[in-house]
Amino acid sequence: MDASPEVLAYIVDLVRATRTSPSVSLGVSPRGATALLATAKAWAWLSGRGFVTPDDVKALALPTLRHRVQLRAEAELEGVSTESVINGALRSVPVPR
Repeated sequence: MDASPEVLAYIVDLVRATRTSPSVSLGVSPRGATALLATAKAWAWLSGRGFVTPDDVKALALPTLRHRVQLRAEAELEGVSTESVINGALRSVPVPR
């Protein structure tokens, strides 16, 4: 299964964006990035493709990463969710073409 350097960089940038969010006390780790790549590869394979697309990564970001983000207590009290942090990263990180 193949993932282009652009898709790999996209995953790294998404993970980095979770760690720089002001609402987060603990963002996604490198192991989380590896998990996202593995699930995206599986999704691509199940879709009959031999390569991973950015859409595969976006489709699996929430289910793969949601439990890997720890919010600051203040953010939780303000109603911030891990889903909103991941969705914010998905919106802010440019998608490779």
